[in-house]
Amino acid sequence: MQLSEQELRRRHEREELEKMGINPYPSELFEVTATAKEIKENFDKEKNNYQEVSLAGRMMSRRVMGKASFAELMDSTGRIQIYVSRDDIAPDEDKTMYNTVFKKMLDIGDFIGIKGYAFVTQVGEISVHVTELKLLTKSLKPLPIVKREVDENGVEHVYDAFNDPELRYRQRYVDLVVNPHVRETFRKRTQLVNSMRQYLTNQGYLEVETPILQPLYGGAAARPFKTHHNTLDMTLYLRIANELYLKRLIVGGFDGVFEFAKDFRNEGMSRFHNPEFTQVELYVAYKDYNWMMDLVEEMVEKVAMDLHGTTEVKVGDNVINFQRPWKRFTMFEAIEHFTKIDISEMEEPELRQTAEKLGIKIDPALGKGKIIDEIFGETCEPYLIQPTFITDYPVEMSPLAKKHRSKPGLVERFEAICNGKEICNAFSELNDPIDQRARFEEQLELGKRGDTEAMVLDEDFLRALEYGMPPTAGLGIGIDRLSMIMTNSHSIQDVLFFPQMKPEKQENKDEEK
Repeated sequence: MQLSEQELRRRHEREELEKMGINPYPSELFEVTATAKEIKENFDKEKNNYQEVSLAGRMMSRRVMGKASFAELMDSTGRIQIYVSRDDIAPDEDKTMYNTVFKKMLDIGDFIGIKGYAFVTQVGEISVHVTELKLLTKSLKPLPIVKREVDENGVEHVYDAFNDPELRYRQRYVDLVVNPHVRETFRKRTQLVNSMRQYLTNQGYLEVETPILQPLYGGAAARPFKTHHNTLDMTLYLRIANELYLKRLIVGGFDGVFEFAKDFRNEGMSRFHNPEFTQVELYVAYKDYNWMMDLVEEMVEKVAMDLHGTTEVKVGDNVINFQRPWKRFTMFEAIEHFTKIDISEMEEPELRQTAEKLGIKIDPALGKGKIIDEIFGETCEPYLIQPTFITDYPVEMSPLAKKHRSKPGLVERFEAICNGKEICNAFSELNDPIDQRARFEEQLELGKRGDTEAMVLDEDFLRALEYGMPPTAGLGIGIDRLSMIMTNSHSIQDVLFFPQMKPEKQENKDEEK
């Protein structure tokens, strides 16, 4: 392993500290009684509060001025200035703690614990006067140095920013340290999930868990990841959706169930796609897709209010308003609106010709439903910026949705499109086992034609439907996509702590002789 000069120096400091009897990685608890944010927001010079505080965090800067120094401590809530005096942290004749340990053997990025009291400096900055200091963790790699300066107009300027996407996503732990706004993005994501969970729980629905390893994959049109169980000597699949298991629970007698699920699809990667993603799926008995549209509007509006205090959210150059009601188009209406072409009565050959006229390449293996989906995706979806429901899809596109009650050839399905991308998918769920078997068999035929995303036939799910599933509305919302919108993030990688990456390039190493 090739070490830089700084890495070698820090390792040497670690050894020297141990020789001095100072453990660079102590085991005992260090009690924290206050945070940087708490002190900066609540310290009152008149009240003289925070006179006995204990903080811990990384040392992020240091200015040594002889017998006293200023440094900056960063904890999970932010940064605060600390004042370190030689005679305070080394009150006896032995000044090693200040002269050697603090000045020479502590580095930017080291974790320290301090005790002291809050005060205001002559220039008016709330700080902590340190009376005790302890090394909690010695860092052996130097952090990237990001310089921030505030000009006379109060505008912050950042120099040498750690902003290379490859490094940020691969070394998220460094990204979180040196780019504080990234931590706020992930706090917002958690707040989003909690808001939805609270809403669904308050409606009386039960949060459940279903298998991730499945003997058959189903519930979506996608290619799965495959693995092998040695003891059972059988192939298993990482789930592409949890739909079919949640419907089994509706068969079993629950009126409403939901799950925040990790799902896996063996498909391409982009700024909108990661092979491992999170979605919430909800199934409610005795409801239909019209009722579910109202629920989605209400729940997502609540999420916007909980995160931002308003229904308006800035996303790139757009301001998206999640206030109810949202715009609604049928799929054929949307295509005609954007292309001026009515495809509602077209069969597969004419659809292929229309796609070609529109400049859309269609794989020969795709059937009628997938061709319509491609036309919609190319001509409509990118232009739907404000939240919009697209309803009433062709039956070929939706093997798990109930046939439309009044429009032959269509199903009762909707997707919500926002900022040019789908954020949710929902049906009046198909509960006729005979019809469901026929739809599965049609999918098998598409698979034989080469459609790698065609569904498989699940006999146990069909058996469950034969016992009877009540009329049910089902919903899936992509948490990652919604988080991108709610945090104004450009890429899905920005809302995943550890997105999937290509293998890291290894440095060239000398071949063994």
